[in-house]
Amino acid sequence: MSLLSLIVTLIVVGVLLWLVNNYIPMDSKIKNILNIVVVVAVVVWLLNMLGLMDNLRGVRVGQ
Repeated sequence: MSLLSLIVTLIVVGVLLWLVNNYIPMDSKIKNILNIVVVVAVVVWLLNMLGLMDNLRGVRVGQ
């Protein structure tokens, strides 16, 4: 994936999240949960796209 398509995807996700937050009436707690879920999903997607997720798969916690 090229850098330009990565930036365009991030902009589209940001605009969609902004539209949902401004124009769909929801309780503020639900909006906060939605924002957190979207941000975590985008961060995981970015880590996967940049190849940084492969390094995390080899990490062991505990014995």
